[in-house]
Amino acid sequence: MEKRSAEQEKFATIASLGALLKPQSIAVIGASRKQGSIGNKLFHNILHQEFKGVVYPVNPNAEVVASVKAYPSILDIPGEVELAVVIVPAETVHQVVEQCGQKGVRGVVVISAGFGESGAEGMDRQERLLETARGYGMRLVGPNCMGIISTDPEVNMNATFSPVFPPAGNIALGTQSGALGLAILEYAQSLNIGLSTFVSIGNRVMYPAMTCYSTGRKTRLLTSSSFTLNLSAIRESLLE
Repeated sequence: MEKRSAEQEKFATIASLGALLKPQSIAVIGASRKQGSIGNKLFHNILHQEFKGVVYPVNPNAEVVASVKAYPSILDIPGEVELAVVIVPAETVHQVVEQCGQKGVRGVVVISAGFGESGAEGMDRQERLLETARGYGMRLVGPNCMGIISTDPEVNMNATFSPVFPPAGNIALGTQSGALGLAILEYAQSLNIGLSTFVSIGNRVMYPAMTCYSTGRKTRLLTSSSFTLNLSAIRESLLE
């Protein structure tokens, strides 16, 4: 009975991660027209990489972002939204995530900082955020993270503020540190090391540890927190 329960939990987890790793629609809440801003970079990266689904910019102060019609809130978007990427001030994140739940969003990536890493007030804000996400059954990555990349040709998603999109491969990389994540992406690209998925978990409120579940493909999971991965050695091992 316990074994069956564990298997059921495993398959349920795999299914729920689909909204994060293989979404068919994305809302970027905080997509910006301001050059150099995180909201501008991330939205541009999704478009530039030719994401295979639909992407909606959400910005109450703009009618259009990067030639794409913008919406005042996620609740104003006419179609379904599977994944929401949130890039708004910390004090408004909870309201936005609440609206995501009302919309029926399945996965949320909170890029915004100002949570558990910033003191007692931020920790209270973070706990409230997690409670809301769980209440609506949403998967949450972050807060205080840099986003998600999927090189699956059926997805082509660069929902990060990094301009680096690594070649496709069989390594799934999870990192807590955004700065280290950026460095690893650049290093992997220079060594031509292919990645299947890159996830920056930030404060990792819903994913205290990274777990790799087999989905039928040979995927190796690498995780990093405060240590540096030796990608040269990894490359050699993959060639063996």
